[in-house]
Amino acid sequence: MVGYDPGAQGAPLAAEEAALAGSAAGMVTRAIINPLDVIKIRFQLQIESLSTARPTGKYSGLFQASRCIHTEEGLSAFWKGHVPAQLLSICYGAVQFASFECLTRVVHDMTPFDSQTSGVHFMCGGLAACSATVVCQPLDTLRTRFAAQGEPKVYKKLTHAVRTMWRTEGVLTFYRGLSPTLIAVFPYAGLQFFFYNVFKRLLTPPPFAGKSGENIRSLICGSGAGVISKTITYPFDLFKKRLQVGGFEEARVHFGQVRRYRGLADCVVRIAKEEGVRGFSKGLSPSLVKSALSTGLTFFWYEFFLNALRDLKESRGVKDKR
Repeated sequence: MVGYDPGAQGAPLAAEEAALAGSAAGMVTRAIINPLDVIKIRFQLQIESLSTARPTGKYSGLFQASRCIHTEEGLSAFWKGHVPAQLLSICYGAVQFASFECLTRVVHDMTPFDSQTSGVHFMCGGLAACSATVVCQPLDTLRTRFAAQGEPKVYKKLTHAVRTMWRTEGVLTFYRGLSPTLIAVFPYAGLQFFFYNVFKRLLTPPPFAGKSGENIRSLICGSGAGVISKTITYPFDLFKKRLQVGGFEEARVHFGQVRRYRGLADCVVRIAKEEGVRGFSKGLSPSLVKSALSTGLTFFWYEFFLNALRDLKESRGVKDKR
């Protein structure tokens, strides 16, 4: 079980060990799910007017978008923005899980609440995600820009993107979309940890399952938690992506219509007016697939690496005693 648990077997892990396990989990998960992230972002940035009877966007479905991207841009296009995305995942995983472990320890040490309850996990998970978001938002903006651009590329590599954005748009451009991100990330991450805790309590593996059964349980519980939390908070992810590509219109022209929004409120109003209620759920299908895989794999690998660290500490302890 994630979070500080005084009843767990073995010595509790330090924050730096939780950070190491979290960053490793983020790195492995990102390498697997990056193609779905690229497809999701392409859908989120697609403008389709309500005045037309049929959808006018370039992409019309998960498989059609996959074929289109592969045909026009090649297989490597599914890993566009992978370097900043990988840095984001490593950094985010480290900060989020280290913060979560620290916060649940504080709850245990300084309050009368049980640190392993679902409600505590909701609050600590949400706060941990907010801290990770503030630290990692520039990498998220860079990841979105790279995934959004087609051919020819506006940004050739990460350092070129950083220099160009800094020079032409200023330092605050790296924090575009921060407001909807913070509004959404607290309930999104909080619900992830909440439902993960609930599902793990409900899905008790049989005694003979061993560690393999525990790992599969983590994957299933994480996937379920990811789908539910993403469905509830999805529109804010859409708003964030639309705001993050502001000032980047030249790279989006051949994908269809482009928009420049003055802020979060303007973004919400114009999407509702121009694209209707359906506009708030663009990219939801690939996003749910991605969220199920991403959240499930993140918790799976996090608990996997935590157990590996615990086993390593125990083996070293046995050697020291000899």
